[in-house]
Amino acid sequence: MSFGTGVSPDRRATENQVEDELLALVTQLTNEINWYMRERGLTRADLAARMGVSPGRVSQILGGGENLTLRTLAALSTALDARFDVELSALKGGDAFTSHGPAQAETAPAGNHHTVSRAAHREARLGR
Repeated sequence: MSFGTGVSPDRRATENQVEDELLALVTQLTNEINWYMRERGLTRADLAARMGVSPGRVSQILGGGENLTLRTLAALSTALDARFDVELSALKGGDAFTSHGPAQAETAPAGNHHTVSRAAHREARLGR
């Protein structure tokens, strides 16, 4: 990503952090997919056939050099008869971007949002 001369150091640091996180996510996803395939004895050609794409396309996806879309991840999970388990965790103790404290967040009107503990959410999602 290129930065203009008018970009603040804070903005530049944020953009660098975004790029680092993107690389970490792509690496984590491709490693997980490769491990899953290896455990099941699947080749990239097998995955390509299941996805209806060329083996070259699978190599592009698993090479880690691209920004994977949710559609691509859904196609991968469908082809692998699997599901990605996504979890968002705080990097620090508090959330500097929240406009109210945790106590208010728990008691605030939910609207379309639901407050459920992470463990309860995970158990419900996994059907336990």
